[in-house]
Amino acid sequence: MPKAYEVITDGLRRPRSALLRDNHRHQWEKDRARRPLTTRAATGATEHDSGLRVGDLVFHARYREVCAPPRLAAVFGVPEGIPLLERTYRTRCAAESAPFSLVTSYLVRAMIAANPDLLDDANEPWPGGTQNQLYTVGIEVGRVEERVTARPPTPRERRELDLPPGTSVILLRKTSYDITDRVVDLSEVTLPGDRAELLFTTSLERW
Repeated sequence: MPKAYEVITDGLRRPRSALLRDNHRHQWEKDRARRPLTTRAATGATEHDSGLRVGDLVFHARYREVCAPPRLAAVFGVPEGIPLLERTYRTRCAAESAPFSLVTSYLVRAMIAANPDLLDDANEPWPGGTQNQLYTVGIEVGRVEERVTARPPTPRERRELDLPPGTSVILLRKTSYDITDRVVDLSEVTLPGDRAELLFTTSLERW
């Protein structure tokens, strides 16, 4: 993977922390969802992907309620206008200025309203992440589908991710289904092409 560089005060650029996103992370997250709080709080998905520690990271989350537009209503199989919880996340290395990625996640509010703690961004970072949050309202994730594309960044993405000229962004659309095949979470992730690597491992059954 090409090295990414962070601007520092003397005008030079030093290597930025890299991110390796492996599809095995989903089972890792599910295994942790029912473990004790102390275990879940010790590390999270960004630490898993970056190799950094909790204390190395700066985390920010913002929640707001939105009405489902047609494209999201179609994904969740709900009527247009139904309330969704939109969650935006930014996590960066404390020694750097740009986040690892731009993440927006959507949940159907009615699916999670039984646990009011899930509606308050003051409870972030949530130990165990989304799979544990869903577990608290009786939802088990059965499969995760990810679609990956790439394109040039928008001006806002270029600024927020501090991208060098000519760097593309990787767009990852993650759809989580419960064990009844119902969509329970949609996450749209924008990754900087100069510091993110995606690794997909496919285990094949033996003849």
